Amino acid sequence: MEKIKYLIKRIFAMNYKSFLEVINRIHHKTKKSRIYLFFDIIYCGLKYQAGYFDYELFEMYNLNRKQRKTVLTRGINNHFVKKYNDPSFTPIFVNKDKFNEKFKDFIKRDWMIVTENNRDEFLEFIKDKGEIIVKPTNGTHGDGIRKIKPTKDTYDELLKNGTTLVEEVIKQIPHMNKLNDSSVNTIRVITLNDDGDVHIVVAYLRIGNNRVVDNFNGGGMVVPVDVEDHIIHYPAVDKKGNVYYYHPTTNTSIVGFTIPDFDKIEELVTAASKIVPEVKYIGWDVALSTKGPCLIEGNDYPGHDIYQLPPHRTDGIGVLPQFQKYLK
Repeated sequence: MEKIKYLIKRIFAMNYKSFLEVINRIHHKTKKSRIYLFFDIIYCGLKYQAGYFDYELFEMYNLNRKQRKTVLTRGINNHFVKKYNDPSFTPIFVNKDKFNEKFKDFIKRDWMIVTENNRDEFLEFIKDKGEIIVKPTNGTHGDGIRKIKPTKDTYDELLKNGTTLVEEVIKQIPHMNKLNDSSVNTIRVITLNDDGDVHIVVAYLRIGNNRVVDNFNGGGMVVPVDVEDHIIHYPAVDKKGNVYYYHPTTNTSIVGFTIPDFDKIEELVTAASKIVPEVKYIGWDVALSTKGPCLIEGNDYPGHDIYQLPPHRTDGIGVLPQFQKYLK
């Protein structure tokens, strides 16, 4: 019944132009019949709660039934979020100022909110800072985030454009700069707080690519981190499907790259997961700063699009079995 409700909802909400564009792209790529693709996408929506973007992104047209059953689709991810996260507490994670205040012991950087009556506080904040990070207080995909050199006019500019969260620039450790220094490269760690027993489900390294943010949907690339040995065993992938064995700017090898201090990352997210126990399923973005691992943000709706990209699957097996160990 849950699958049928999900499919009906998706059908009425569907952008049919985009749906047909997906079918055409896959047809030109694979030469599979458009009629076959149409009905197979509908079937995957009913059977696996996969939208047509899931179908294309995870190349479900190349998977058999056994493999498809292992894909964490949007519908299944939505179910996990609904089951484990109390919506009355999720604004803490949606609003970046509320998040910074709640998790102030975990972010390890100076920050402030620009208001209409704190010009002097802002000028004092920027006095010894050659650069700052400015963000809107809400938003996703790194939209609106900039690194700027502040001046006395910056205060008015930020008020005018609504970019009112101001933060100290994080200095990441040299090991991460060697991989990419255009942005902070964060580790997305998915946790489940099972009545105080926090599980590390999966982890992914997000790598910047000549932009100030490392988000997958903002031009960055992503690759799984082995949570046992903390080593990267796959090439990175960006949203366009480009595969990177070496970073295109630094030429640092991505395959074989090791994430240092992973035990400290685990300690950080485990402690943070207990701060708001009503939100149990969280995607943490962690930076390895010179002050130690620190939180960038927590996501009460962990996106599923980076989890089982085709170059990161072995034998076509997705990531859902890993989630099913902990998510009932």
